Amino acid sequence: MTDTTAPTIPTLDDIEKARETIAGVARVTPMETSQFLAEVLGSPVHLKCENLQRTGAYKLRGAYNRLSALTEEQRAAGVVAASAGNHAQGVALAARELGIPATIFTPVGVALPKLQATRHYGAEVVLRGHSVEEALSAAKDFAAHTGAVFIPPFDHPAVIAGQGTVGLEIVDQVPDVDTVVVPIGGGGVISGIAIAVKGLAERLGRTIRVIGVQAENAAAYPDSLDAGEPVTITTTPTIADGIAVARPGDMNFPIIRDLVDEIVTVSDDDVARALLVLLERAKLVVEAAGAVGVAAIMAGSVRDTGRTVVLLSGGNIDPLMMERIITRGLVAASRYIGIRIMLPDRPGQLARVAQVISDAGANVVEVLHTRHGQGLVISEVALDLSIEARGPEHAEEVIQRLHEAGFRPEQLLQTP
Repeated sequence: MTDTTAPTIPTLDDIEKARETIAGVARVTPMETSQFLAEVLGSPVHLKCENLQRTGAYKLRGAYNRLSALTEEQRAAGVVAASAGNHAQGVALAARELGIPATIFTPVGVALPKLQATRHYGAEVVLRGHSVEEALSAAKDFAAHTGAVFIPPFDHPAVIAGQGTVGLEIVDQVPDVDTVVVPIGGGGVISGIAIAVKGLAERLGRTIRVIGVQAENAAAYPDSLDAGEPVTITTTPTIADGIAVARPGDMNFPIIRDLVDEIVTVSDDDVARALLVLLERAKLVVEAAGAVGVAAIMAGSVRDTGRTVVLLSGGNIDPLMMERIITRGLVAASRYIGIRIMLPDRPGQLARVAQVISDAGANVVEVLHTRHGQGLVISEVALDLSIEARGPEHAEEVIQRLHEAGFRPEQLLQTP
């Protein structure tokens, strides 16, 4: 079913009404502090933990607000959405709470935990295509043929208003906030938060800055802002797949253009380091897309403008992906390094290398010892080692100790 309602950018009043609508369904999530990030930034840093929201992300807010506005006829026809993750779960749970049939199209190969969770919330899940774009096309075809109402992930006023309730909570929980840092994919949550916090700041006669963060491999907003209109970019793979959106939302773009003060980008290595810090320092499990704000602070992309709140937008991360990202984070932080050493092919050489590394206080976790390979002379072997270190300085110390012992270590580029 096509939504014939004229699209209108939501107001602060709409967001305040949305808070009443979603009360009792979406949680008021905790606001934590981070001494580590405060030391990095130079001002207090707070973490808005939407990773602890029901369904593991803020998406429930917008989905429930949108579905609540449906007529009885529309509810009877059901709803349909396309997603590989958080939007799927938000729509599925919102539909269950309201007694509305829901069909979710998702790409083949979607992470098993997300697939199981969406089905657990009662939605019918249809695997279609190998990308979100293919699943989206199938969902729109389904809506056209069945009369089901298509629920967009970010480009709708009721969805934006629902997501904006996060902004109301931020100001309630940290009244003297100066800056809010928010992940950007299509732009739904930052649109709502910007309307909310800027509107409240105006009422209070003060200023609150809003900074958006995109993955550098899927940063559609900088190009679109330069062009003055939404443009479609070619994305490349990123671990922050939850915000890998190739084109800004048509409604979200003008809101972000007018209300968001700055947009920065972060690399996958930045994100991996941030996830590691959140696990180790804050004891929080966050998905890659949800950690880009922390990554931006750690990378120095966010300047100190006072008390800062960072949105952790979701925590739905596949355990196997988490293992890979943790390893990447350890590599990026020089706590997991790879080296290659060419050795004479005679007994005792491996033991000598191991002793030097042990004396330096490092730990060997993996060894490859081979006589085969290009560049090896007949009397040489190649020794590849994966080593745990305590950080960049310790890694350099280990390599220096090997040089002092007469070896010629070559550091390897590791990509888990």
